Order: sequence, then structure tokens, then C-alpha cells
Amino acid sequence: MQRRIFTEDHEAFRKTIRDFIAKEVTPVYHDWEKQGHPPREFYNRLGDLGVLGIEAPEEFGGGGVSDFTYSLVIAEETSAAGVTFGSYSVHSNLILPYLMEYGTQEQKERWIPGFCSGELMFAIAMTEPGTGSDLANIATTAKLSEDGSHYVLDGAKTFITGGALADRILVVARTTPFDPENRRAGLSILVVDTKSEGFAVGRKIEKIGLKASDTAELSFDSVKVPVEDLLGEEGAGFTYLSHNLAQERLTIAIGASATAAAAVQHAIAYTKERDVFGRPVAAFQNTKFVLAECSAEVEAIRAIVDRALELHNEGELTVPDAARAKLFATETAGKVIDKCLQLHGGYGYVLEYPIARLYADTRVTRIYGGTSEVMKTIIAKDLGL
Repeated sequence: MQRRIFTEDHEAFRKTIRDFIAKEVTPVYHDWEKQGHPPREFYNRLGDLGVLGIEAPEEFGGGGVSDFTYSLVIAEETSAAGVTFGSYSVHSNLILPYLMEYGTQEQKERWIPGFCSGELMFAIAMTEPGTGSDLANIATTAKLSEDGSHYVLDGAKTFITGGALADRILVVARTTPFDPENRRAGLSILVVDTKSEGFAVGRKIEKIGLKASDTAELSFDSVKVPVEDLLGEEGAGFTYLSHNLAQERLTIAIGASATAAAAVQHAIAYTKERDVFGRPVAAFQNTKFVLAECSAEVEAIRAIVDRALELHNEGELTVPDAARAKLFATETAGKVIDKCLQLHGGYGYVLEYPIARLYADTRVTRIYGGTSEVMKTIIAKDLGL
């Protein structure tokens, strides 16, 4: 079906990204997977290309373009090539709204130029070993020093994407004692310098997918964080997190849309080339029917994701609608990719083929950014249930 969200500028950008992937990513991607992340200088290359700060203001070295469609283009091109840009998406799609919405002018001048160039890579640390999706139960603490000059940060975080290579990490911590009557109160966001004494990167978590994106455990042992590095107001952290959930979940839905579409294209190409019983696999009626189903499902994913993207660009995407997009896109993408892998037979289980990587990489989309069960809860509340 014809899509109306792309302009000539988007398509020119698409060609730039496609050429960049073919030249600088695909030939070395296997090495990235073995290492667990791209080399640090790769993010400087993304900065040179203008990818990291597309939506950042020009005064800070960004592109000054308020259009999330460029993120969709990147997702589609990386998925088609069967690669990822490491922790790029967390850095560019999740962190920037926090810095722009809640950062002071001084903080923006200090951080965003490096954010755009790749000199300063950012991550966000919310999840803890005992919290999961229950962010109101965060136990990491940040106590203000007696002279009021800094916070003393103590605690641990886990499943932190980009945590191993980050230069700055947005850490969600409790700055006032836990109140069982108001569990969401007292959370603040501190922008922690990873060179700080007492900060440590722990175990690099081995995952079944997204092997070229580092995921780490982090610990904070009496880390001193200057009060100048508090993001926004003390105690307003939970509100800030909620405000940015719509874009985070749209980002995940966009990725699911891109991977599902890529899976269908890989399955079409494979079944046309692979012969069984003297005929191409694509010649069998079952293959045609499965791919027809998958094509229709991809179009349905695109319809809801493209609409959510339009609403987001207009500043009108709500948290419930973002939840609907994420739930439908990720659940349906999982089904599509599973069917496409089945059409590959035994080779679908071999990492040499892109479909295997897509299968493993996509599974987590139903978990992070809020599980499918959490999305259903949000939608049910919106229905008055």
C-alpha cells in the first residue's frame, strides 16, 4: 500500500544511510557481534554523518529538524541489512527529549554539542535487579551532601543499553525516603559522569539477540554527582519518565515495523532461490499463502505505526496510543518473523542468514520499554476498565 509519510528529503537520507551501512557496517558487523558492541569511534562517524543529533537545535550542532520520520528511515535500512547501530537508538531517540525538555541552558551548552558529534555518548539507567517494569520501586538513592554541593549516589542498575561505552548516564534515583503511600514521589534524574570515582561497569550481559548492542550492569558506590548535574527538578523524575514514554514506545514500534517488513523480503528472496522436490519453495501454495498473510500483517503494522508517527510529529501522540502501537507492532512482528523463519527451513536457524538475527533481535521488543502486559494495562485504563 502506498505510504504518504516520506518526502524527497527522507528518500535522499535513506540512500545516504544505505550506502553508509554497505560500506562501513555490513563488512565488519560480525566482529561487532563478537565484541558485543561497535568500536567507540563508530559513534563519531554517526556524528559526522549527522545521524545522532538530527532533532537537536542547530545552535548546539544538531540538524534542527523536528521530524521523527528520519528515525523510521534508519530503522528500515538497518533492518533490511540485518544490522543495528549499537546503542544509537537509546542515545538519539530516548535521551535527547530529556535533555531538551528538562535541561537548563547551561546543561544544554555543556552536553548537546558532544551529544551530536558522538564525543559524549549517553545512556539511561532505570531498571534495577529487583524492579523490572515497576519503576516506582526504585531503590537506588542519592543523598544531598551537608554543604549542598553534590549528591552521593548509591545503588545498582541492570539491563542498561549502552552502559558499557557511555560517557554520561541519566540515572533515576530516590532523593527522598521511600513513601509507601506515594511510591512515585521522590525520584530524580542525575546525569552521571562515568569517569566519577565509585562508578563501575559490572557484568556485560550476554543476550540471545542484539549482540552488537552492549547491555551492562552498573554500580554506584558513593558516587559524587554535582548538583549542577541534576536534570530538571528534584523529585519530579517519575513525571519526566512518564512524559517521554510515548516516544520511547513509538521507537520500539518503529523497529518492529521495520524488522517485520525486512523478514518478508528475506523470505521472498530465499524461497525463490531455494529448490525443494525440483521446484522453488516459492512455487508451493503454502508458501504463497504464508507470505500473503505476512504481507497483509506488515501493512497493518505500518498503518498503525505510520499514524502514530504522524501524531508524534504533530505533538499529539498520547501514552495510550503509543502503547497500542507498541503492543500491536511488536506482537504482530513476532508472528510474522516466526512464519518467515519457518519458510527458511533449517537455514532459518542458522545465524548466517539475516532471518535468524531478526528473530532473535525482535523478541525483546515485547519486553523492554514496558512489557506487552503493561501495554495492555495502559490501554485498559484508557478504556475506563
